[in-house]
Amino acid sequence: MKVYGPLLEKYSDIQEISRDLSDKLLIAVDICRRAGQIVLGHFEGEIVAEYKGDIDLVTVADRKSEKFIVEQLGKLFPDHLILAEEGSGTESGWEMNLKKGYKWIIDPLDGTTNFTHDYPHFAISIGLELDGKVIFGVIYSPLSNEMFVAVKGMGATLNGKRISVSTVSSLGISILATGFPYDRRTNLNNNVENFSKFINKVQGIRRAGAATLDLCYLACGRIDGFWELRLKPWDVAAGIIIVEEAGGKVTNLEGGPFNIYRDDILASNGYLHEEMQMLLNNDRVPLKTS
Repeated sequence: MKVYGPLLEKYSDIQEISRDLSDKLLIAVDICRRAGQIVLGHFEGEIVAEYKGDIDLVTVADRKSEKFIVEQLGKLFPDHLILAEEGSGTESGWEMNLKKGYKWIIDPLDGTTNFTHDYPHFAISIGLELDGKVIFGVIYSPLSNEMFVAVKGMGATLNGKRISVSTVSSLGISILATGFPYDRRTNLNNNVENFSKFINKVQGIRRAGAATLDLCYLACGRIDGFWELRLKPWDVAAGIIIVEEAGGKVTNLEGGPFNIYRDDILASNGYLHEEMQMLLNNDRVPLKTS
């Protein structure tokens, strides 16, 4: 199997991991970057979108990016499962997550609505799971040329340099991020109430439209906390390990262990986690997670 030597030199912090895992990681970095170029090619031209739901879009760029990623991974790792947003992977019944072994979890274009409106904020995400646990994550923002990488137990990097979460310890001076589910017009559990709880207690809330980048921005200290409802595994698989390896904390909204196959997430720099959790749960005492 080809080893991407020049990339390994750039990501010097991960050289301690096994050759087998470093091969997989560096292949993922390379594939993610090349998928980003596919997406950029469509961003600079005419964008044709279709509706998967009332406001849920898919474009040719999503499908071409996913096709490229799935084909590349399928050739290199034919025995691995692949879970991809637009359905071209090999995994089915993913909601129960009963499979063992390796599973690649792909978001070929997170921020499709942004993309279709020429709003320059979107990313490609690749995570690798082993026996139900995410072991590394790669997220690439092609417009800013920012590559976020994390390996379990090895820390997180941005373009090869170590990153860490912020040290903000007060909600009053914090910047948070969130998003709203695609069925918000018909489902009353649409995060609007949660947004209202925070808006007058923080310095600001950002709603940028790409959960993968929200998690990356939390990991490198650009924001201090994040929560959202009804996300899918491909929205969070790579991002959660990047946050955790940067020193952050990730749970469900109630403070219990986070599971990428459950659809609610609370992530923070750690310092704000209990206060955010209490607000989201109507000031109930937080659950003990250890």
